[in-house]
Amino acid sequence: MKIILTAAMLMGAASAANAQAIIDNGTIMLGVGSYGQLNVSGGPSSPVEGTNAVGLRDLRTGYEATSHGCQCEGWGVSVNGLTGGANNSTDGSPFGSLSLSSFTFGGTGISAFSAGANATSVTTLGGALRVTHTFTPSINANLFQVNVNIENISGAATSNLLYRRTFDWDIEPTAFNEYSTIQGTALATNVILANDNGFCTSNPLVGCSGSFSGDFIDAGPTDHGAAFGFDFGALAVGESYSFNIYYGAALTEASALTSLSSVGAQIYSFGQASNDRFGGNGSTFMFGFDGVGGVIVNPGVPEPSVWIQLIVGFGLAGVAARRRRALAGA
Repeated sequence: MKIILTAAMLMGAASAANAQAIIDNGTIMLGVGSYGQLNVSGGPSSPVEGTNAVGLRDLRTGYEATSHGCQCEGWGVSVNGLTGGANNSTDGSPFGSLSLSSFTFGGTGISAFSAGANATSVTTLGGALRVTHTFTPSINANLFQVNVNIENISGAATSNLLYRRTFDWDIEPTAFNEYSTIQGTALATNVILANDNGFCTSNPLVGCSGSFSGDFIDAGPTDHGAAFGFDFGALAVGESYSFNIYYGAALTEASALTSLSSVGAQIYSFGQASNDRFGGNGSTFMFGFDGVGGVIVNPGVPEPSVWIQLIVGFGLAGVAARRRRALAGA
């Protein structure tokens, strides 16, 4: 199959700050920047807005969900007062004390615009942390999985490990006017921030407030997104903390819930176009996490606002939270 690469993609294994890759599994396409943030140029034109920038895209509908207007998807990390991260528009990638160690990509891509199905970004925060974002297809075709591994390389114990991920929904066919949902945070012990402000800085040391906070259903429609902040506590010398992020889309809201449950996601945001509040009329885009001290999404329960219309008082079920912590190299 013919592979068309952007100039930046031709670098392959790259350490340059402008390296990027567009990866896909045949269903979901991601545009990955070298620092592990989303939204890059060089993809196919989207069907409504006509953008060739790719952040998160559903290849079945062609709808793009994040790259229109503000390319505000990004992340930040902090430990012992040191901070850094990457966010193209909000912070200007990169920011703070973050530096790039390597960026690699490859595997079997599906579309003509794909550089493969995998990408790995390795960065360092000063001499304190090594942060690795590994993008791979999930076991569920509706999702890409991003394993985030944060390792203490400082030679001394650290405290107050913070991580933030911010996300501006811009979902076709009604980009800049969507419904946003966040669920699962009330039972997730590592969550310290959850709101609909997709324009927040990704710096976890700077405040971030939204119009809707915590768990909420179908806020909007307006131009907004999701911001999540986590406190993963202390790291001993050489210790690492690992968790997963999931990006994806499904053709119905019920399928989106099933997809998240199948991979063990514990908290999530849905983004839906203003003409598709309850799913089934386009693409329900999703953004989820596991390893954050919550309970697994129950696939048998619709989004609460819909379920409440059917049976008052029915709540989400779950299983025990899991926390995954392992010594580096163990």
